[in-house]
Amino acid sequence: MNIQTSLQTFLTATDETPLLSVSGLNVSFSTPQGRVDAVRDLSLEIAPGEILALVGESGSGKSVTARAIVGLAGARAAVCANTLSLTAHNGQSLNLLELSEKDWREVRGREIGFILQDALVSLDPLRTIGREIAEPILTHRLSSRRLVSQQVVELLRRVGVPDPEVRAGQYAHELSGGLRQRALIASALAAQPRLLVADEPTTALDVSVQKRVLAIFRELAAAGHGILLITHDLSVAAQLADRVAVMQKGRLVEIGPARNVLSDPQHDYTRRLLAAVPSAANRGQRLSEPGMPLPSRQAVRSDQRLLEIREISMSFWRADGSRLQAVKKVSLHIDRGETLGIVGESGSGKTTLGKLALALQYPDAGEVLFEGRPWSTLPERVRRPLRAGIQTISQDPLSSFNPRFTVERIIDQPLKLYTELDRAGRLEKIVKLMELVGLSQDLLTRRPTALSGGQRQRVSIARALAAEPKLLICDEPVSALDVTTQAQVLDLLVELQTRLGLSMIFISHDLGVVQHVSRRIVVMKDGAVVEAGTVEQVFERPQHAYTRELIASVPKFRDI
Repeated sequence: MNIQTSLQTFLTATDETPLLSVSGLNVSFSTPQGRVDAVRDLSLEIAPGEILALVGESGSGKSVTARAIVGLAGARAAVCANTLSLTAHNGQSLNLLELSEKDWREVRGREIGFILQDALVSLDPLRTIGREIAEPILTHRLSSRRLVSQQVVELLRRVGVPDPEVRAGQYAHELSGGLRQRALIASALAAQPRLLVADEPTTALDVSVQKRVLAIFRELAAAGHGILLITHDLSVAAQLADRVAVMQKGRLVEIGPARNVLSDPQHDYTRRLLAAVPSAANRGQRLSEPGMPLPSRQAVRSDQRLLEIREISMSFWRADGSRLQAVKKVSLHIDRGETLGIVGESGSGKTTLGKLALALQYPDAGEVLFEGRPWSTLPERVRRPLRAGIQTISQDPLSSFNPRFTVERIIDQPLKLYTELDRAGRLEKIVKLMELVGLSQDLLTRRPTALSGGQRQRVSIARALAAEPKLLICDEPVSALDVTTQAQVLDLLVELQTRLGLSMIFISHDLGVVQHVSRRIVVMKDGAVVEAGTVEQVFERPQHAYTRELIASVPKFRDI
């Protein structure tokens, strides 16, 4: 029996027994600084066939709640509850607080599936994707070995992985972030768990793939599976969830039907979360301070082209020996003082184009000009001292930082490289940069792992600004941040652009974010530019069918 048939024949429970029942859940951690209460007196239920979205900013306790439910809170965690139970496939009620590690091996994957946000960390680097997905099927003896390969390919195809037969034989490091996340989702679905706990499952996905994955979640719910969706994307919660629960500082502050919570929130914290979502309605306003205008941006200097890309193409060899055309004859420009948004699904060539603009990769054809002079064709020894003019802000600053360096040393690196300041002068500059990005100098002695996601991204911005660049290339700089932190970082980028006269290339799969920060937008598909224009032109009068499809795929919580 294949996966699709098994889902269709899955019998929804006819009684009213909750699939998951949580009452009075408390989770605390012992730290050198003392006890930290991460979750306090939380109660919720999920019925068979129900999708419950758990939302809130970083540190609110969402992920800790998820880990407590699947028995992975950690050795330093103290977990207690009045009730923490799950109704299994056989109808038996399992007390999740009393399970041994051996019991958990039988429960995880089969009764509870768990999707983590960071696929690269979650997937085994020494196993192929196919073996990773096959493991829960074989562990729970759900199929014969001769049929597993076919089921793995089918699962990959269902979550939108192209060339699933080829991808099944690849390793995690050979896949893009979006493909890795889809493979992780396929692995979680492999054993058809009754309850699926999904922690930010669509963060790394573009809107078209996200739409496909959300459809799979709806299909699972229709077949009787329960889903706990943890997300900072309120639009996703609105489109998918039956109910929404809002957490703040470890407590549940509001819970109810999605339509009620998101269209008529009762708690002030919920209202602040909704106001921080970028949209056409709040363009030009601060997301972190609703109703407050952003500073007026400097006039764009169209008479001074800062960066120009001319008929650029780039291809790569695939593992099977074929050639992938990643970028196809792309031409675009960025004027002084403007933000150009680049959008498109995974594999559209966005990130490759950004690397070509940075001259981190060399084109097969075409050229890049910076300030009217050759850039991509320069020898690296000539280009190296000029690199200060173009800096980048990545999606995952943690992976771009040396984990042994303090914040001070991270920001000091470009100052050593591009300035002639002495030690005292560099320290003074570092303190000013920290103030500029809204960080306390008390953080200078910390290492990256001791910072929150928002703090790390601000350090990444400070490091980029240390070189006093004219152009920032921002590749998915806020996609991993919760809605309130995202709002603060977006406001910061716009303010810095106004204050410093920066130009920015903003690469993102989040159309709402790009609409909020950009003056012009370029839409890419399969390595080519299919549409370009001002924000108003592209969003209000899209000309290309693919652009219309992208815009239609964006979840809109204001339409519920």
